Amino acid sequence: MPRIPDTGVGVSLFTREDIPEFLALAGAEGWISGAWEIEFLLRAFPSGCLVCRRQGTPVAFVTSVKYERSGWIGNLIVRQDMRGMGLGYSLFRGALQALLKAGAQTVWLAASGPGRPLYDRLGFLALDTIVRWEGRCCPGSDLPPSGPEDICALDSLGWGDRRSSLLDEVRKRGTLSALLGGFLVCQRWDGALQLGPWAAADLKIAAALLGRAVVPAEDGFLTFLDVPEGNGAVSYLLRSHGFLPTSSTTLMYLGDAPAYVPGRIYALASMGSMG
Repeated sequence: MPRIPDTGVGVSLFTREDIPEFLALAGAEGWISGAWEIEFLLRAFPSGCLVCRRQGTPVAFVTSVKYERSGWIGNLIVRQDMRGMGLGYSLFRGALQALLKAGAQTVWLAASGPGRPLYDRLGFLALDTIVRWEGRCCPGSDLPPSGPEDICALDSLGWGDRRSSLLDEVRKRGTLSALLGGFLVCQRWDGALQLGPWAAADLKIAAALLGRAVVPAEDGFLTFLDVPEGNGAVSYLLRSHGFLPTSSTTLMYLGDAPAYVPGRIYALASMGSMG
């Protein structure tokens, strides 16, 4: 792992009281983020969720989460008038050190274009491209769900790690559809739907799950999902349901090379912050 120099910028723990300030900054940037996500991260890995304050007011944030052997860093944001002062670097440094101290062997992130030079300098390697797809759908019918152990096992075939805490959280807030060899969670947002996590052994199973989870409709809810470009089969399936790609980020990692199998991953569980 690279040595990260000390910038001397003060960093403190992100607290529940800081969530409204974070959501305001995230909303101004057009991010898809909710209080539930931050509350989960603060419970799951509080030492890796950090903030910089100016005269007591939060002006920059980062979150991270640790699974069994891996971790994710996300939600790195700095108030516009405070950029260029090293705050983002110091927060990222703190989150990365928290994950390494906790034993993470692989650290993941989804890098935007402006953020990628920092991650390149720190030794992160590009592994894939994550594409945001959007369409219009109504919720469909769901299948009888499988047990949490089945979901964890299917998910781990794509990511190479057990992410039980994340899967339990999104399953509580979403509608789970499951078949032998695959599952899909449809999460509700204000006036929108998110598809993911979505894992399947093959395209036939993935198509059956999508058909049960949502129904294309021009007057339906805005429906979005983040998909690894390395899963080449999913593009045709999504286009056939009226989805179009709208943006992309770079999937990167630091540390041990992950047992990453994108063909098993049809959508991430979060919008780039938790995997």
